[in-house]
Amino acid sequence: MTQRVGVSGGQGHDNADVLVIGGGPAGTWAALGAAATGARVVLADKGFCGTSGATAPSGTGVWYVPRDKEARERARASRYALGGELAEHAWMDRVLEQTYINCEQLAEWGYPFPIDAAGNARRTSLQGPEYMRLMRKRVKEGGVRILDHSPALELLVDEGGAVAGAAGVHRQTDESWRVRAGSVVIATGGCAFLSNALGCNVLTGDGHLMAAEAGAEFSGMEFSNAYGLGPAFSSVTKSLFYNWATFYDATGAAIPGAGSSHGRGVIAKTLESQQVFACLDRADADIRAWMRRSQPNFFLPFDRMNVDPFTQHFPITLRLEGTVRGTGGLHVTDATCATSVPGLYAAGDAATRELICGGFTGGGSHNAAWAMSSGLWAGAGAGDHARAVRARRTPRALLRAGGAALRDGGGNAPVDAAAIIRAVQDEVLPTQRNWTRRADLLEDSLGRLDTLWHRVRGAAVSDRNQAVRAREAAAMLAVSRWMYRSALARTETRGMARRHDYASADAAQRHRLLSGGLDEVWVARHAVRQVAKEDVAA
Repeated sequence: MTQRVGVSGGQGHDNADVLVIGGGPAGTWAALGAAATGARVVLADKGFCGTSGATAPSGTGVWYVPRDKEARERARASRYALGGELAEHAWMDRVLEQTYINCEQLAEWGYPFPIDAAGNARRTSLQGPEYMRLMRKRVKEGGVRILDHSPALELLVDEGGAVAGAAGVHRQTDESWRVRAGSVVIATGGCAFLSNALGCNVLTGDGHLMAAEAGAEFSGMEFSNAYGLGPAFSSVTKSLFYNWATFYDATGAAIPGAGSSHGRGVIAKTLESQQVFACLDRADADIRAWMRRSQPNFFLPFDRMNVDPFTQHFPITLRLEGTVRGTGGLHVTDATCATSVPGLYAAGDAATRELICGGFTGGGSHNAAWAMSSGLWAGAGAGDHARAVRARRTPRALLRAGGAALRDGGGNAPVDAAAIIRAVQDEVLPTQRNWTRRADLLEDSLGRLDTLWHRVRGAAVSDRNQAVRAREAAAMLAVSRWMYRSALARTETRGMARRHDYASADAAQRHRLLSGGLDEVWVARHAVRQVAKEDVAA
């Protein structure tokens, strides 16, 4: 835990019962959940709430299943084995039901779900722009105060270690802000390491670092090597349509075994030595028309380049999306999505999704369902906790929990954020290191990453106008160390945690891995609540 320094007074001070950090789906649902308890809520977003993050510019599937026993049994079973049997039956049921309720609520609020030929609303997908525009509207109507373009830099805690607010900066005015709160929800998304995937430029693990500085634990950080497939000339990594693609080498020959859902490893291996091309040549006229209607933004880069993806070969690449499409994140300890730190809650991609999909998700669908469900639960839990704090009527002194780039480490210069980011990316972006991992390469990377961390911790304080980027660099560095240390500890292949030196699953390792720590990273086993085989359909 970092050194803590008393908070001084000044302008930009605000009070709330609940502070939500992050304004994507999880954050907006959390704000609504907290407001429903009667709490005074402030939401601070790194960008503009409703337009920033991975969901806002995209279409996304939703794990929406009607209230049909057999259908839900099939839904639970669909990812259970794929995720390495680490999901929990009760949590899957909770999310399926809450997602159903939330989608019904979205329809009542006016979300334009498409209607099928039978006249039924299709609620298995959401268009990001419409979805997030509606969520921002509902949050504002709920009385929540929104701080746009106001990234949080650190959490505030009381003398007992409970989280009691956060501090940050307003990017448009370069003024600092501070919110004293009874509880805080971390809804800052996952970490995509600035890999240029669409909507992921704000997803640098900031909430992970802030939570760790307050003492929070993580779970499943080895499940963090998700790569999005997309054109080499675009940031769009929506991969559904590549199920209708054929993948080719530079000579125009089809690459045996290459595929999107199955065979992405072949693509990754081939990309290590040569360019790979794709063509959506397996889609017929009806499928092509459906594609254009359902995800128009998928085609924008092609239209700009005057490329017909259905008839022309185009270069593709894999972009690391880390814990955004992965499943690792903050460890939640109960049904309210509380973390291991009093007063701190986690929602969406900032939290582990192992509870509903184990070690594999693939993005969208389960992640979208988890965001709206965990967001609502975390917000409600935070509201109830804040009410209990307020009832005690005990004044709480605020202490700063932040460390790296915010505290003087004794060095002569502040963090060189650009250099740290490049160094971290060198370790985590290459598929040679991160797609299928090996102990020697993990240890090699960790040696350099640990050295980098101590350099960051020993740096001078960053200027306010450099603090956001410096904290992003420190957060990416911290996430990479939890990620690789957890990957090293899982000596098997399970879910997306693939090991070259341990190519099969080990029944004795059907457990989760918790991790944490800053200067010294630790990893520990955590049992999965047992699910009877008959409870999960084959």
